[in-house]
Amino acid sequence: MFMSITASPIAAASLGQVYKARLRSGETVAVKVQRPGIEEAVALDFYLLRSVGYFINAYVDIITTDAVALLDEFARRVYQELNYVQEAKNAIRFKKLYGDRPDVFIPGVFWDYTSVKVLTMDWVEGTKLSEQLAIEKKGLNLVELVNIGIQCSLRQLLEHGYFHADPHPGNLLATNDGKLAFLDFGMMSETPQQARFAIIGHVVHMVNRDYEAMARDYYDLDFISPDIDTSPIAPALKEFFDDALNATVSELNFKTIVDGLGAVLYQYPFDVPAYYALILRSLTVLEGLALFTDPNFKVLGAAYPYFAKRLLTDPNPYLRDALIELLFKDGKFRWNRLENLLVQGKKDADFAVKDALQPVLKLLLGPEGKELRVLVVKEAVRVSEAMLIGTAFAGYNAVPQPIKSILGSGNDWGLLKIKESDISEMLTLREQILRIWNLLRTSDGFDPSSLQPVLEVLQQPEAQAIGGEVISGVSQRLAARLLQQVLRSPLTTSSSV
Repeated sequence: MFMSITASPIAAASLGQVYKARLRSGETVAVKVQRPGIEEAVALDFYLLRSVGYFINAYVDIITTDAVALLDEFARRVYQELNYVQEAKNAIRFKKLYGDRPDVFIPGVFWDYTSVKVLTMDWVEGTKLSEQLAIEKKGLNLVELVNIGIQCSLRQLLEHGYFHADPHPGNLLATNDGKLAFLDFGMMSETPQQARFAIIGHVVHMVNRDYEAMARDYYDLDFISPDIDTSPIAPALKEFFDDALNATVSELNFKTIVDGLGAVLYQYPFDVPAYYALILRSLTVLEGLALFTDPNFKVLGAAYPYFAKRLLTDPNPYLRDALIELLFKDGKFRWNRLENLLVQGKKDADFAVKDALQPVLKLLLGPEGKELRVLVVKEAVRVSEAMLIGTAFAGYNAVPQPIKSILGSGNDWGLLKIKESDISEMLTLREQILRIWNLLRTSDGFDPSSLQPVLEVLQQPEAQAIGGEVISGVSQRLAARLLQQVLRSPLTTSSSV
């Protein structure tokens, strides 16, 4: 069947050995052969480990997770690894989902040379990520390669939900042309759909210190039973993360966060779902690889742009509601939160301006958006007034003093006399709005025509009605300010426009 095959394996794994071979057709391939008697050895190991698991469940109170269930999930993954036909199917599915990325390489399968105990795939010429010096000699950057792995893993975990659960250095190669090659598709896992959105919301809630929302996320993550009250968990989260989050998001260490969550949650009746344990394993391995090269590297800092992008653009109701909850608090719009999301989101290579905030716009104009419309109109009136008066005030200050003297003598007879504190608030808001617009305008691929979908949404009758309410509200506020000048004496501390 083969033109040639190495006499000894060129790589060894726990369940098999890999040989380099050449097919009669000329292709160079990797041939993985299962170790003889491995099924019996694995079966005995799990039989003994399950006995330990039963003992832990019965007598070790500090461990609240079902040890036997967790072990059974691990066993299920290992037995999948023992079936190389299943591994070949995994590889094909993985390649279909993620093989189109220009910085990722996934080898193909040769079905005519594959069976339950023999797997034949493309030979990948590359360097293990653990071999830092060899990678640097090729002119490649290990941290950049790990970041590729993180970005690809995020899409695996949180978009399609199908992910490589064993990304150790031996299964990740740097190809000679700078791509990251994934190998060994025996241990794969899936993230439940609801959990994908809950993870995104959870990270954003954590970064923004919304501990009540963080505690509620544990229902959707399947950590806690719906009949358990999460209100006592929020103060415990606050106590730990207020210290941890003194650093910026780019400085957060993933291991620190995981340890902190563990310290908090072990005080309460919770379970770690099997999929989540595999996610933690996957991300901590990637962070460990990066820290090997750069001690200051932080996985969450590299990953947060993806989370921000998804929150801004994903129409899923869970994420849409999480975004609204994040942006509105006590009836006020938190522009600093939006600005931070845009700053982070535009760092993601797939961020599209035309998709930003569209899910919220559609909700706003739909039948379920009645309460939201009240808040939006109120905030739009405030913003419009700040833009009008702030711009006028900034323009007035830019006028040369001689012309100011002609227009009027400052506070004595300006058109509007407004408190310094109000003017300061308007100018701050105006500057923030201009910064946000600049963030959108300077995003990669920005084109005014790309906003057409947004403009189409704004042309709906509901949007025009909101526009009318905003114009009316601004007019009323300006008229009220003018009326105040007529009915009362000039303010002692004021600025004029």
